[in-house]
Amino acid sequence: MAQAIEHRGPDDQGIYIQNNLGLAHQRLSIIDLAAGHQPMISRDENIALVFNGEIFNFIELRANLIKLGHQFTTHSDTEVIMQMYQRYGDRFVEQLNGQFSIALWDADCQKLLLIRDRTGICPLYYSFDNGCLVFASEIKALKPALLNGLSLSATGLDQIFTFWATVSPNTVFENIFEVSPGHMMINLPSGHQHLQYWDWSYDADFSDKSEEHLTGELSDLLIDATKIRLRSDVPVAAYLSGGLDSSSIVALIHQYGNIPLRTFSLNFEQKNLDEKVYQNLLIKRFGSDHSQLLAKPEDITNALLETLHHTESPILRSAPVPMGLLSGLVRQEGYKVVLTGEGADEVLGGYDIFKEAKVRQFWARNIDSAWRPLLLNRLYPYLDLPAGGKSLYLKNFFGQALESPDSLFFSHLPRWTTTAKAKRFYSDDLSSMLKHKAMDTLCESLPDKVSDYHSFNRAQYIETKTLMSGYLLSSQGDRMLTKNSVEGRFPFLDHRLIEFANRLPPKFKMRGMNEKYLLKKAMAPHLPREIINRSKQPYRAPDVNTSTDTLSTERFQEYLSEKNINALGFFSPKKVAFLLKKSNSKKPLSTSESQALMGILSTQIIHKNFCSN
Repeated sequence: MAQAIEHRGPDDQGIYIQNNLGLAHQRLSIIDLAAGHQPMISRDENIALVFNGEIFNFIELRANLIKLGHQFTTHSDTEVIMQMYQRYGDRFVEQLNGQFSIALWDADCQKLLLIRDRTGICPLYYSFDNGCLVFASEIKALKPALLNGLSLSATGLDQIFTFWATVSPNTVFENIFEVSPGHMMINLPSGHQHLQYWDWSYDADFSDKSEEHLTGELSDLLIDATKIRLRSDVPVAAYLSGGLDSSSIVALIHQYGNIPLRTFSLNFEQKNLDEKVYQNLLIKRFGSDHSQLLAKPEDITNALLETLHHTESPILRSAPVPMGLLSGLVRQEGYKVVLTGEGADEVLGGYDIFKEAKVRQFWARNIDSAWRPLLLNRLYPYLDLPAGGKSLYLKNFFGQALESPDSLFFSHLPRWTTTAKAKRFYSDDLSSMLKHKAMDTLCESLPDKVSDYHSFNRAQYIETKTLMSGYLLSSQGDRMLTKNSVEGRFPFLDHRLIEFANRLPPKFKMRGMNEKYLLKKAMAPHLPREIINRSKQPYRAPDVNTSTDTLSTERFQEYLSEKNINALGFFSPKKVAFLLKKSNSKKPLSTSESQALMGILSTQIIHKNFCSN
């Protein structure tokens, strides 16, 4: 078995290998393929452990174990994990509050555990190759251990061109899988199995509790979730976008953190994307030592190749690129840990997609109504649409599946349908390879109970299982942080807070069209009214094809050349050439065309850089 270093940085080549042959006849065989780093070994040499991430409640867990008679030789959370396993067995993970990928070898049982945190913050990949199980925190680290290298999966790509992410445990590479969020993989000489130890659940609610009580409970949970994520041996900073979520975290750090307040933010030249006004309001309010990064279109273009080296997956929008630039500034300023507001929208009901579904549910009760679809006009004040055609556009976009408002994917069909328009650029060969529709695969992966959830909760569940874990916490999250050896921490994804929020009736998440209602009440004493009352503005970045001469540069033309399009065989050269011609002519691309162009370009780059010899 070989192991990966515990803290990942650029190009870490951490590889874990368990050879299934002969393990019963050897106590523990460890070969280090990761720059001399060794796993932690138990005193009796029966257990070996490698671990990436953080256990935020390790201090409390350690104190409890000491009361039970355990002795420690270090003050690390790694040793706490090991001794928690020795005390509680496989179920020890249920007591961890953190973000982690864990590999634990038990020689006595001849058992290897691969464990991933509840929401999928830390990645963990594996593959079976030539009788061996190989696993690592990065896909590129697996490549040297694979006899046949890497190849793109048509099925995985089709899922990205539908949901922006693959359906777990699939990846965009053939025979490369991930340990799904909230799962552990138990490997024994007799075989392996996957055990789900945690999931998002909306089975119970707080209907009997007052709004005031719930507001106080949410506030207490968020304060504690923030405080324990400030535990660190190095200075901790925070991202500050100017929206409610990051502002809430910064406010709580300011009031309860007992540390110097250091914040970082992104700015853009495009006024409809920039949030500097709100950032400056909060900087003045809290007296933060703040750094702002202006991400210009040419900066995004120049960083695209490096970004895809770290996403290890095609992307449909350029949004991950500036996040990677921002983490570079964080590291340049000497910080290795940042807290962010990621997860608040999924947990507490903040996304426009939840509003869309609510309006569409109302519209579906009277499909012929002339005024009900007009409510959609209020959702997207930031969209640059022709004034006269906006209502018609929104009506056509959202008027899908109104005849079946109780269908499983009702909330997400408009978004997925728009993304899937990129599939018209598929080659005939790729289309013929796709035996299963992406939505059918997703449907089969979801538990039956999801159909019984309130429509609002159903939309939340689907969002967490697709875009959040597969894209926001991955391509746009972990990968853009660890590319600069920065660790992101997410108070809103504390499992205690999630379990509390999952019991809230939907009216406490969205009151009318007022999103994250209870969070706003909880944070009203801490934030300026301008932040509490501002309209939701999701994070967006300039599309690469809007950059000056982005796709006319030689390096990108080569990836999109007829020769290379044909070599991969996934896209139609004629259709791609037409799309590229339109982009280079400066004619505006539609949302679906822009996503298609980025998806095709990033797929070609991933193929050449990961799959070619």
